[in-house]
Amino acid sequence: MPNRLATATSPYLLQHADNPVDWWEWGEAAFAEARRRDVPVLLSVGYAACHWCHVMAHESFEDDDVAAAVNSRFVAIKVDREERPDVDAVYMSATTAMTGQGGWPMTCMLTPDGEPFYCGTYYPREHFLALLDAVTQAWTESRDAVVQQGAAITEAVARRSSPPAPAALDAVALDRAVRLVARDADPARGGFGGAPKFPPSMTLEHLLRHHSRTADPEALGHVERTCEAMARGGIYDQLAGGFARYAVDAAWVVPHFEKMLYDNAQLVRVYLHLHRATGSALAERVVRETADFLLADLRTPDGGFASALDADTDGVEGLTYVWTPEQLSQVLGPDDGARAARVLTVTPEGTFEQGTSTLQLRSDPDPDWWPGVRARLGAARAGRPQPARDDKVVTAWNGLAIAALAEAGVLLGVPAYVEAARRCAELVLRVHLVDGRLRRVSRDGVAGSAPGVAADHGDLAEGLLALHQATGEARWLEGARDLLDVALARFGDGSGGFFDVADDAERLVSRPKDPADGPEPSGQSSLAGALCSYAALTGSPRHREAAEAAVAAAGGLARQAPRFAGWTLAVAEALAAGPLQVAVVGHDDAARDELERVARRATSPGLVVAVGEPDAPGVPLLADRPLVDGRAAAYVCRGFVCDRPVTSAEDLARALGTRPGQAPT
Repeated sequence: MPNRLATATSPYLLQHADNPVDWWEWGEAAFAEARRRDVPVLLSVGYAACHWCHVMAHESFEDDDVAAAVNSRFVAIKVDREERPDVDAVYMSATTAMTGQGGWPMTCMLTPDGEPFYCGTYYPREHFLALLDAVTQAWTESRDAVVQQGAAITEAVARRSSPPAPAALDAVALDRAVRLVARDADPARGGFGGAPKFPPSMTLEHLLRHHSRTADPEALGHVERTCEAMARGGIYDQLAGGFARYAVDAAWVVPHFEKMLYDNAQLVRVYLHLHRATGSALAERVVRETADFLLADLRTPDGGFASALDADTDGVEGLTYVWTPEQLSQVLGPDDGARAARVLTVTPEGTFEQGTSTLQLRSDPDPDWWPGVRARLGAARAGRPQPARDDKVVTAWNGLAIAALAEAGVLLGVPAYVEAARRCAELVLRVHLVDGRLRRVSRDGVAGSAPGVAADHGDLAEGLLALHQATGEARWLEGARDLLDVALARFGDGSGGFFDVADDAERLVSRPKDPADGPEPSGQSSLAGALCSYAALTGSPRHREAAEAAVAAAGGLARQAPRFAGWTLAVAEALAAGPLQVAVVGHDDAARDELERVARRATSPGLVVAVGEPDAPGVPLLADRPLVDGRAAAYVCRGFVCDRPVTSAEDLARALGTRPGQAPT
């Protein structure tokens, strides 16, 4: 019989709905049941695209002996970390405090009051059965010690959650942060540190913004080297676009194959901004291919974007993606197959497992040959078994996608990207806003029960502000304002920072507050960025001050460990450089379009752009900005001090420090 997960929103929980383990969803009812039975809680946290989560599920949670032991001695709770990042954050802190490391699947033993007294990650079946026996014995024979340990761990988690002291990030601190990041740079293979290597999206954006503000060539060099290495390596899908979650090696050859929405949305923006800064054709190609991947493989029928594609296919990691020389020849014939093997580094020995290879594109192939070969290989691969898709729509990650697609659409002149961003925004605001409050996820157009966290408010607001700039529609600015009003009222910590959850959210054993940027912006830094953009678009001193305070709240972390504060530092660069406001007014004609193209080519991290009719309702930057002698005009303001309006692209380019012909194509 299905357990209690059969009606869950999360695809990850639904994967466990037929387990013999009698799973509960997270909630007070489960803990009340543990108190009634006087048994501990087994908390298992994972996510749908997690390879080792699947392994532990097959080994243990589908096993009748394991299920009998769990069901008789525990209340078992299954949590999707992507749906409940607050629960994940609290117990991951406990896991790292207890073991020195964390990861998924995460396995925690809790008292019926939710206090963790034993934590770990993946356990093979026999080890897991032994753990269940040991915990049962401790619970029945040493209850007082177990409860005391739980209280001590909870106290330790609360202490660890205190971030470094606030510190302003002035120009000196920003220069020093770049130097610290550079110490970890891999000059030969790109990226930072050693294996495994994750796409350092926010650090790359930070370095790009620093270069734009200071013209530091080394900052740009780190970005160019890393972006090229990733784009040419196996971590990038050379046939369909999009990046895998990370590479297990230092040269970006072998990925962990799941493809996450948050990675790809952020990387679209990074490569887009690199293309804008340098004109790189490689960067433009990656933007287009990855944006096309989002639309083709992650877009849901109702216009949102699914969370991820699985790492496994039919239980085998990478099965869909890897090739042998023989397989290439079967699709392309012997001559093109052999040529493709050389171009794509597919070797007889293999670069992955069992003689298979990932596809790399270490140099630009023949443009007359490669598109046809790519299409034929892509069609053949489409006929293979495909990885599962986690099709829940996460608010924060969809906000990142909205921002990326809106910017890519206007900079590259692809209206379909802007329209996809618009449709996604309409879905999220229609479905995820319930009684004026944001929900974390939806699936099939139905919102889940989990409340939105700080990152949901910040990333969605950021996306709406980018969409406002791309379309000139006032409704997106208004939507961002409402989200930021809730965040300021409900998430603030009283000293400029933000908690991860609202003040009226469910009470956990501690209220999570983590300013560190991981694979996605933290709640605090995402709100800082959205506040900064909103202030620039509206001239609101209150929002500018809130952005500055939020950046300063993470300033101590940024000074000590800048690679874990990439988005905080990117926002700090925007604050240091801006606001740079450009208002382009005119009728929808060629003259206005040319001014708009020049405005959007500017690379200042403090730049915001508004385009539309003079005095367009609901667009503050266009208010009191008339045409000049009946002609389209651009108004440039720095720090709320404005230049005289200009009517020619050349004059606007000079004002912005760009060249009229510097545009991406």
